[in-house]
Amino acid sequence: MQKNKKKKISKFERLISLVALLLLVISPISIVFSKATLAKVNFEVEKEKKEIKTQEKKNESITMAIDELASLTKIQEVAEEQGLSYNNNNIKTVTEDK
Repeated sequence: MQKNKKKKISKFERLISLVALLLLVISPISIVFSKATLAKVNFEVEKEKKEIKTQEKKNESITMAIDELASLTKIQEVAEEQGLSYNNNNIKTVTEDK
């Protein structure tokens, strides 16, 4: 008769198998978590890009409005509304002697 001999597992082998099992469980979880985080960050980046484009369009329209209001014809129009007139005789040229 042969006796069934059970091989005892040492503490070191038990520790190695526990670490391997933990790695097998934690690896897929960490991959899924990192992919989810990356997707969230990409979504936020796209949202910010849209906001930047919207703000750039607003800035462009404001710049065009400023240019329009600063044009010579607009200035003359506002001056006439305020009772001012263009008088070429009142313009004096100053020259610098060298």
